[in-house]
Amino acid sequence: MRAQTSTRQVYALLTDGTQVEIRPLTGADREAVCALHLDLSDESLYLRFFGLNRAMADRIADQVCRPDGPGHGALGAWLRGELIGIAEYEPSDAPGEAEVAMAVADRMHHRGVGTLLLEHLGSLARANGIMAFRADTLAENAPMLRVFADAGMPARRRASSGVVEVTMPLVSDEHYLDVVAERERSADVASLMPLFRPRAVAVVGASRRAGTVGASVLRNIAAGGYAGRVYAVNPHAAGTELHGAPCAAAVSGLPEPVDLAIITVPADAVTGAAAECGASGIPAIVVITSGLTADQGAELLAACREHGIRLVGPNCLGVADTGTGLDATFAARRPAAGVAGVAVQSGGVGIALIDHLSRLGIGVSSFASLGDKYDVSANDLLMWWESERTTRLGLLHVESFGSPRKFARTARRVASRMPLLTVLAGRSGPGTKAAASHTAAAATPEATRRALFEQAGIVATDDLGELVDAAALLASQAPPAGPRVAVVSNAGGAGVLAADACVDAGLTVPALGAATRRRLSAALPACSSVADPVDTTAAVSAETFQRAIRLVADDPSVDAVLAVVAPTALADLTGALDGCAKPVAAVVLGQAETVLISDRGVPCYAYPESAARALAHGWSYARRRDEAPGLPPELPGLRAGEAARLIGGFLADAPKGGWLPPVQAFELLELYGLPLAPWRWVRGEQEAIAAADELGGPVVLKADAEGVLHKTAAGALQLDLRGTKDVRSAYRWLADRFGDRLRGVIVQRMTAEGVEVLCGAVQDDVFGPVVIFGSGGVDTEALADRTARLAPLTEREAGEMAREPRVSAVLAGHPARPAGDLPALRDALLRLSRLVADHPEIAELDLNPTIVRPDGVVAVDARIRLAPNRVWDPYLRRLR
Repeated sequence: MRAQTSTRQVYALLTDGTQVEIRPLTGADREAVCALHLDLSDESLYLRFFGLNRAMADRIADQVCRPDGPGHGALGAWLRGELIGIAEYEPSDAPGEAEVAMAVADRMHHRGVGTLLLEHLGSLARANGIMAFRADTLAENAPMLRVFADAGMPARRRASSGVVEVTMPLVSDEHYLDVVAERERSADVASLMPLFRPRAVAVVGASRRAGTVGASVLRNIAAGGYAGRVYAVNPHAAGTELHGAPCAAAVSGLPEPVDLAIITVPADAVTGAAAECGASGIPAIVVITSGLTADQGAELLAACREHGIRLVGPNCLGVADTGTGLDATFAARRPAAGVAGVAVQSGGVGIALIDHLSRLGIGVSSFASLGDKYDVSANDLLMWWESERTTRLGLLHVESFGSPRKFARTARRVASRMPLLTVLAGRSGPGTKAAASHTAAAATPEATRRALFEQAGIVATDDLGELVDAAALLASQAPPAGPRVAVVSNAGGAGVLAADACVDAGLTVPALGAATRRRLSAALPACSSVADPVDTTAAVSAETFQRAIRLVADDPSVDAVLAVVAPTALADLTGALDGCAKPVAAVVLGQAETVLISDRGVPCYAYPESAARALAHGWSYARRRDEAPGLPPELPGLRAGEAARLIGGFLADAPKGGWLPPVQAFELLELYGLPLAPWRWVRGEQEAIAAADELGGPVVLKADAEGVLHKTAAGALQLDLRGTKDVRSAYRWLADRFGDRLRGVIVQRMTAEGVEVLCGAVQDDVFGPVVIFGSGGVDTEALADRTARLAPLTEREAGEMAREPRVSAVLAGHPARPAGDLPALRDALLRLSRLVADHPEIAELDLNPTIVRPDGVVAVDARIRLAPNRVWDPYLRRLR
């Protein structure tokens, strides 16, 4: 099937952060295309067309602006309504190849227009089945050759008679995505400079009255030590000063250009204020106003796009950058300068994090309350933190995602340099739509978010307190190199509780080495316990307690130390917690604050459970950071072309989609090498008997009846049939039960006993293909024992999925049951993930149950629902 070309425009950033519109060219653009070519300089015209014939402009405009057809596509780049560049491809003589050509307005050279157009044109061509671009370029056309060389595609060159033939396979591999991501990061940071490093700021809607939002923002900017110029905009106070800032009647009346405007006017005036900012050349705005209707929101975003404005909000707390002293928020307390970048959707969460981070001494480097997130998003903040050297820790509160796969890729890159932490929002919410399969029911918002954060290397916590606890550890200590924690306490019972908390958090409490125990015995009072947990007794001095911590940390079997202090009148042990070569977290029993960081840089918690979870999160981050993410492996035997034809054939007859008939579902799975119990499709009693005889052994009969999805619940399943009599009786029973609804019957060889698991996938509207794995059988939803990852999987991710659900303990084997074939299970998960990643038309896929045995893995039932695919390139450079 040919992909549908989107006519919706998108916006993207040039090298210097300037916004441009990219959209397909139509007949209505013919005059603009002709004008672009007529305005080219003689040199540009010669390099583009190998000659100086300006009469070609009409012919080129007719060619470029004709309706899309097989092998043809054309895009234009527009800057504030002016066409500044075009890119097109036309069919060539070679199958799957197209000739590409571009033209960019002379004044826009060296700003990344051609590269951006080439990326978008390549994405469009890939979606329409084009495998490679070819271009003939004069050898002296260095700028165009540079565009092709810098594109990130594996370009091949062949020179002849002063002409260079360039062939570019339209791959979207890791190298290409890395090159595109670096261009996006550079452009994005340039566009955010006016937001976080403005030279002048205006508060639009500032009021005389104290206690209003506008007045509070204005006061905070003035009180925060911001060194730039600050202005107020209020028509009722023009010519005066508002809270120390000169006031103008309108943005157009400001005495100098400003970089950033904070808009606090009523909702019905927001769009007009934004448009006025755009007309005055203001490149960034923060809309604090809430309560915009859907129409008002659409008008606001359209105004920002028209004028090339970066927008934070609406419905937000504001932004801050402590490096410049900018506090453009209405928070009650200013953020202390520090090392944590903070991006939140909820203003309340932002206020809480600012206060906690400031209290802990971690401080804030940059802060953005994203609000309704019309434009600037968590992706933008990640790239900002990556590009400046102050931020060493990132905290995120994200309720929705515009491009989750780009977010995951960006976060994984940033997390290699600094810890990123988040709190899972909306964990208890029901699914967003009714689910017709077990897999779709399992793909809850929590499951998909956890999958996204796990693969992105982000530490995901369950609540705000846990987020602050983990931030305290990672801001003050190196992350643990492993999960082994030694517990040292001056109160034996508290030490036992701490050890239990470590195990509950997924850590281990190892036995200390003999040499360590001997040294501890020599250093501690005679009645001490030198096992792990170590009990120093309450009478220990601060010096001895410190000695014990250091001895334990020196043990090669220990990755981190959890020190538990019960305050006594005998000694103050809180000053004995530093100077350790490995990460240390402390518990100070009775401490008023849930967590604080001591003067010597040790995080101190009120409860052992908090400290243990923080250490576990630290280990999780270190493990993800230090492990190469890997790539999806090459799998033998995938017949993607045949699968595409099968899917396309079904959707041609059912354009709205639907459930694949069992035969086609099984055939599709077999094209990707997924293991199925041997089966036959029959339509009559004698065919069923013959099929059972051919398959041999006990068989199962499964009715394919209209309206039946879950066969056991519908009585559509007949098990353990042995011989002709059983098969005949079972077939007649199914025929009587379903009557005219019976379309046919699957005869399948019975599979020997094993562990029943669910392997499945859904195509999420936002997250893309998501693979689900967990306990299977008829009780799968009741057990709710599952894990998820975004497809396609790497080998490491497939292994993690096989280990994470509770059923993995059964798969690993125990005295009453041999271990299952885990390599075969991982292979099945990898093949399933490739199937749904390669074919986004697969909306739901259930392999339930899949039987895991010591000698292999076999799926005994399958349901697959197809739906028309909306072409969407998750890594294409574009704004939200």
